[in-house]
Amino acid sequence: MNNYRFEDLYEDLSVSFEETVTEEMMDAFWLISGDENPLHMKKEFAQSQGYKDRVVYGMLTSSLLSQLVGVHLPGKYCLLQGMELKYLNPVYVGDTLTVKGTVYELHPSVKMAVIKALITNQDGVKVVRGKINVGFLQYEDE
Repeated sequence: MNNYRFEDLYEDLSVSFEETVTEEMMDAFWLISGDENPLHMKKEFAQSQGYKDRVVYGMLTSSLLSQLVGVHLPGKYCLLQGMELKYLNPVYVGDTLTVKGTVYELHPSVKMAVIKALITNQDGVKVVRGKINVGFLQYEDE
C-alpha cells in the first residue's frame, strides 16, 4: 500500500495496476448488490442483445477505482470524495484490466486532489474513464 501525503503529489504523477475479472468476482458482486439483470447473469440473453458473453457489472469494474485511490494513489491517507465516470465498452469475465490513475489537479487550500482514471482491457480498449476527487485523512504522526 502506498502512503502518499498531499505534499508528495504532483501533476502527472501516475500509478497503474492490473486485475483479471473472474467468475468469483461476478458471484461476489451479485451477492453484495442483488443485481440479477440477465445481461450480467445469462450468456444467452447477453448474446441476444449483441454482446459476446455476459457483461461484467459496470460498478464491479469501477470498484477497481476504489483500489486505485485507497491502495495505490494516494493510498493509506486517501478519503474518496466523489467520482464522475463514463462506461465506454463492455467488460467480460476473463478480461485483464489495466487501471491507471494520474494526478490531474491539486487544490492545496483544501488538500484535495483530482485524479484522472482510465481502465483499459488486455487489447488496449478503453472501458472506463473518469475523474476522482480525493481528500486526505490526518497523518499518523500529526
